[in-house]
Amino acid sequence: MSQVQPQEYPVGVTFKQEGIPNSVMALGYEPTDNHSIPSINDGYVFRREMLRELLGFLRNPNGDAFFLAGPTGSGKTSGITEVLGRLNWPCQQITAHGRLELNDLIGQFKLVSTAPGQAPEMTFVYGVLPIAMKYGHVLLINELDYADPSEISGLNDVIEGRPLVITENGGEVIKPHPMFRLIATGNSKGSGDITGMHSGIQTQNIAFMDRFRLAWLGYIDASEEAEILASVVPGIPEQIRVKLVEVANAVRTQFLGESGTGEDGELAVTMSTRTLVRWATLAFDFRQHPTPLKYALEMSLTRRASSSDALAIDKMAQSILGDQWDNGQSSSQAA
Repeated sequence: MSQVQPQEYPVGVTFKQEGIPNSVMALGYEPTDNHSIPSINDGYVFRREMLRELLGFLRNPNGDAFFLAGPTGSGKTSGITEVLGRLNWPCQQITAHGRLELNDLIGQFKLVSTAPGQAPEMTFVYGVLPIAMKYGHVLLINELDYADPSEISGLNDVIEGRPLVITENGGEVIKPHPMFRLIATGNSKGSGDITGMHSGIQTQNIAFMDRFRLAWLGYIDASEEAEILASVVPGIPEQIRVKLVEVANAVRTQFLGESGTGEDGELAVTMSTRTLVRWATLAFDFRQHPTPLKYALEMSLTRRASSSDALAIDKMAQSILGDQWDNGQSSSQAA
């Protein structure tokens, strides 16, 4: 891979943030056709606090990694990749799981053909970690808290800026590129799942988590979410879009409980922005159905919920949507 030069980008213009002087710049790379640069959604709405913390880390990690925690569907991964895409910063992604081993990140020997028709030879194939370290990419580990802490703590030295030694490949030493960054996401804050809703989450080693800056990303504001629905499903009238967002926030409140963590929540499922968009999209697609909003909500969420949770969500939707819950006419006025 060819080396690309760093470049500065004005934060206000690049991320559509009002009130930020043009002198405030974000670090990134000059434009390139690198296929590892995440694609972007021009209509994406950034949360200012998360943006400030992430941009600060990208500019100067100071020996830290970056951990973005938040509830299911709050947009953690998309928030990161949308930033990286606008900064032309290549990203190597992997999703953690209970059987993830450090070697899955480093790489392994595989039979590889150098050209079609040629006999394959045993070749060491880099994983996402050495690629990111060597070329100055971001390594993004999604759902980090599902990983076995005894395996993932092998990243300690890498986070602190030490070289990666690949013993399997003859002791190859890869020194970290100055632009290499490690970012992770998770539903917990590394201390395990106190809610019981995320099966498989493990408590991470305290020394490992001490190497991370921690940021929190909650659900998006109602006004911003309504703007997203207007962009994705403009055919649904505004008054209905606003009520769909109200239903989503009512579900989230019951899911998170008074503590805001989900530990004392009354629902085992929640409505992410992704699910909300799916609900609105399907309601419009099936607008000729006798009850499109109810039918679309079933396909989007309640069919995978317990019967009691499904009933509770239906009652919330009916209370907020009123006559529209059993009437498909208003959701298709603009069809």
